[in-house]
Amino acid sequence: MKKIFVFSVLAATALTLSYCSSSKKTAAAPKTTYETGVATVIMDNCAPCHITSKGGRKKPYDNFVNLKTDIDDILARVQMAPTDRGFMPFRATTRISDSAIAVLKKWKADGLLEK
Repeated sequence: MKKIFVFSVLAATALTLSYCSSSKKTAAAPKTTYETGVATVIMDNCAPCHITSKGGRKKPYDNFVNLKTDIDDILARVQMAPTDRGFMPFRATTRISDSAIAVLKKWKADGLLEK
C-alpha cells in the first residue's frame, strides 16, 4: 500500500511539473522593415548621392523598390574594404557602422518588408 501511495505522489508531481512553464514568454524580435529602420540607414549613409531630393545623380535609394532590387549589391559594397574598387560610400575612408549593416542584413533576412 505504501508503494502505491509513493508511486501516486511521484506520478502526480511529475504530471504537475510537466505542465509548468514560465509565464514570461519571450517576445519575438520585431521584423525590420523599409519604413522602420532601413530608410533611416539610407538617408544617413547614402545621401546626397543616392537621394534624389538632395540632387543625387546615382540610382535613387530613397524608395523601397530600388533598394529591394539592389540589396545584395548594396550589402556587398558597404562591406568591402575602403580601398577596394566599388566600395561604398564613395570616397569614404571608413565603412558604414556595423549596426547600420546589421539593419540591412536583418531587413533582408526578415523578407525585405516595406511596412
